[in-house]
Amino acid sequence: MRTIKGPALFLAQFIGDKAPFDSWDGITRWAADCGYLGVQVPTHDPRILDLALAGESAAYRDEFLGIARQNGVEVTELSAHLQGQLVAVHPAYDAGFDAFAPPALRGNPCARQEWAVDQVARAIRVSRLLGLDRMATFSGALAWPYLYPWPQRAPGLVEAAFDTLAARWRPLLDLAEENGIDLCYEIHPGEDLHDGATFEMFLDRVGGHARANMLYDPSHYVLQQLDYLQNIDIYHDRIRMFHVKDAEFRPTGRQGVYGGFQPWAERAGRFRSPGDGQVDFRSVFSKLTQYGFDGWAVVEWECALKHPEDGAREGARFVRDHIIRVTPHAFDDFAVSRVDRAAIDRALGL
Repeated sequence: MRTIKGPALFLAQFIGDKAPFDSWDGITRWAADCGYLGVQVPTHDPRILDLALAGESAAYRDEFLGIARQNGVEVTELSAHLQGQLVAVHPAYDAGFDAFAPPALRGNPCARQEWAVDQVARAIRVSRLLGLDRMATFSGALAWPYLYPWPQRAPGLVEAAFDTLAARWRPLLDLAEENGIDLCYEIHPGEDLHDGATFEMFLDRVGGHARANMLYDPSHYVLQQLDYLQNIDIYHDRIRMFHVKDAEFRPTGRQGVYGGFQPWAERAGRFRSPGDGQVDFRSVFSKLTQYGFDGWAVVEWECALKHPEDGAREGARFVRDHIIRVTPHAFDDFAVSRVDRAAIDRALGL
C-alpha cells in the first residue's frame, strides 16, 4: 500500500484574465495559499505553460518548475484534455469544438485534427522533459452521437468508430511508451471512452497497450448511475490519475440521467464541490489506498452552486482529511508469536 499524494488542484477551471489567475507565478502562489501541495497543469494556455517553448528550452522548463517550487507547489501532471478532444470529433460537434483550436484552423476539421495530434505529442514529450510519468487527456469521440440506440445503429457503425479512434491514438500511445508516459484518459460523457465497457473496447483495439490508462473521476459515474466503487475493483491496475470531484443525482418525475436539456443547477444530475455531493469519498480513498494507487488526489472544482474560490479552499482541506497515511505494520503485530518449525508442527499435530 501507498499513501496517496496531495492535495493538488487542476488549474483549468481557474485560469482567467485577472490576477492572480492570469500568470504562472500568480496562480501557483494562490494555489499554495489555498493549501495545495501540487498543481495539475493544462497545456492549452501559453500564459500558464507555453508548450512549444517548453519543448525547446531547458531554461524555460527550469524557470517554470522553479517558480512552482518557490511558491510552494510541485507540478503533478500535465493535461491535454482539449487537444485530446480534437483528435476525434464527430461532424455534429465541429462548430462547438472549433473553439478549442487556433482561429486559423476553425472550419477545417482535417487541419484541426493534425494540430491536435501534434499538440498531444508535444505534451507527451514535455511531460518527460519535466520529469513526469503520466499525462491527462480526453479520447475524443466519433460514436457519441449514437449513444442511445434509436434509430437502430447501422451494423458495424460503432465498431468502425472505435477502430478509427484506436488507429488515431495508437501512434501517440507508442510515443508515450518511448517517453515513459502513461496516457490517462478521463472516462467522461461526451467521449467515446465514457465507461468501463467503452474503455475495454478501446483497449482491445490498441492491443492492451500498457500506456492506455484511466483518469478516475467518480462524479461522472454518479451521473451515469455506474458503481464507482466496483469500478476501482475492476480497473485499479489501469487507474493512474484521480480527480476529486463530487456530484449528486436527484431524479424526479420530470427528469433523470439525460437531464431534460436543463441548465446545470436544474439538472437531476449535477456536479458539486467536494463533500457537498453524494460520492462516498471515504470508501474511494480507502479502495485506492488498498490497491496501492501511487498518484495524486487532484481536486477538479466544478459546482453548479458554490463560488470557485470557496470550493478550492474547501477542497484542499477535504483532501487532507481523506488521505490515509498507510500503516507501517499490522495492527496485531504486538501479539505475534515467535515460534520455530517444530512448534508449528506441534500446533498442527504433525
